[in-house]
Amino acid sequence: MLSPKQLDQFKVDGYTTIPNALSPDQLAQLKTRASEIVADWKDDSQNPIFTTKDNDRTGDSYFLNSAEKVCCFYEEEAFDSDGNLVQAREESINKIGHALHELDPVFSEVSRSQLFGEIAKDLGIAQPEIRQSMYIFKQPRIGGEVKWHQDATFFYTEPLSVVTYWFAIEDATLENGCLWVEPAGHAGPLRERFKRASDIITMETLDETPWPDSNSGIPLEVAAGTLVCFQGKLPHYSAPNRSDKSRQAFTLHVTDGKTDYAQSNWLQSNELPLRGFNKASYTIM
Repeated sequence: MLSPKQLDQFKVDGYTTIPNALSPDQLAQLKTRASEIVADWKDDSQNPIFTTKDNDRTGDSYFLNSAEKVCCFYEEEAFDSDGNLVQAREESINKIGHALHELDPVFSEVSRSQLFGEIAKDLGIAQPEIRQSMYIFKQPRIGGEVKWHQDATFFYTEPLSVVTYWFAIEDATLENGCLWVEPAGHAGPLRERFKRASDIITMETLDETPWPDSNSGIPLEVAAGTLVCFQGKLPHYSAPNRSDKSRQAFTLHVTDGKTDYAQSNWLQSNELPLRGFNKASYTIM
């Protein structure tokens, strides 16, 4: 399914883009369903906030239990000093995670598309397993920064295998906080491990290599419907969104079932099935 040029880009640069991977109808379905989930969500916790400025999730039962649920998280700047929302609730949610692909029928149907299984086959994933899904809003005016990181930090396997499927639900631009990547950065070391022992979370430093900056990283401005696939060691980032436009996206993290998924990873499949895409014939022997 992927062209030789796309496969070469994934190998050399650590990422590739696939335009029109989601149809206009699919984009509309996902946006509508995400809005419905937010409208129906009953905040029964103490204002759960998602931020990458502090990765200490020790004792954060709402976050840790979200691994196999559908949970909403507020933007880090959603509340003022008095604890009041600074803008409408529907424009204050950072993301929905982390089991949309398994628990919501609309998201599940799109997530398991045969097309994405064919892409996994082209990328050499022998036994694709969807580990996590997130719907990210990148809200207007208060959309939070996502620091430079590598997804293998959070989905560690031996050998490393995680591939991220990042779908632009709306046009992603420099103005509204598009992705940035470091081309060929996946050839460098894995810098950190996000590890869990019971409810204790630690971020273990593996390598002191500096993170990229605006000189070594490049922005990926893509149109709605585009899929960006990138390798688990590829450093990536997105800036805060201070524009009046959201930058909605949907992500899947896919590991290879032929590898050893670390028991120290924060996200484990304990109650839900661990499945891939809607085609049995793509497994590589």
